[in-house]
Amino acid sequence: MAQKLSNHRSFSKNLSMKFHLTIQALNLLAANAKHKVWLKPTSEMSFLYGNDVIKGGLGRITDNINAYDGVVVFSMSDVPLGFGIAAKSTQDCRKMDPNGLVVIRQADTGEYLRNQEDL
Repeated sequence: MAQKLSNHRSFSKNLSMKFHLTIQALNLLAANAKHKVWLKPTSEMSFLYGNDVIKGGLGRITDNINAYDGVVVFSMSDVPLGFGIAAKSTQDCRKMDPNGLVVIRQADTGEYLRNQEDL
């Protein structure tokens, strides 16, 4: 019993290590997302090739997103494509330049093809 407790303690110490969320969590994130961004069809491929989302590619965005909130990126037909971090708030996105950065990409479904060996 003492051995099991000491193993549990060492495991809890390891929880302080960095946590890296991968694209494999996308279905779970998409089902529970509060902050969503939808891409125009012309911008989907750019996102899936690993690029960030700019205002010109934005189809829709949910209200009340703050800068640096986590967002899930969808196609206009509600297919989850990936996730990232909002570079600007919803209000700032509506009045910004079409080439302005909206979402900083963290992961996308194109990673399955680009990084097959690592996943």
